Amino acid sequence: MKAVVQRVTSASVEVEGKIVGQIRCGLVVLLGVAKGDGESDGRYIVEKIRTLRIFSDEQGKMNRSLVDVGGSVLLVSQFTLLGGTANGRRPSFDEAATPDEAKRLYERVAKDLRAQGTIVETGVFAAHMKVALLNDGPVTFVLDSRESRS
Repeated sequence: MKAVVQRVTSASVEVEGKIVGQIRCGLVVLLGVAKGDGESDGRYIVEKIRTLRIFSDEQGKMNRSLVDVGGSVLLVSQFTLLGGTANGRRPSFDEAATPDEAKRLYERVAKDLRAQGTIVETGVFAAHMKVALLNDGPVTFVLDSRESRS
């Protein structure tokens, strides 16, 4: 699983002219599910999202986690994170999981975050979405669950 995690002061996702998810202080997480990803990949991503210390403390140092600041998550599926661009001009999506498997694991990540007390808003899986956000910092990180397998 790959995730682009952005610290935000506000964010929303719109589908067909309607806002379907919206948060204030927290994280926008763009999530891509790869072939071969499983429950352990989801657990890794959930743990990182909740505990990565990327929010500022009183001294302005990144010392607080999403849990520490009581932030929310806007979780948006994004299979293009798995797009290979090394060859040719058209991205290859050979590494992306099938839509059914990707949806299952995406929904599992949302469920696991909620089960641990995180407020989670989502986009609509496989829909054309417009994501608006105010990146705070800017602070952006890329997570890859395959790194945890090494």
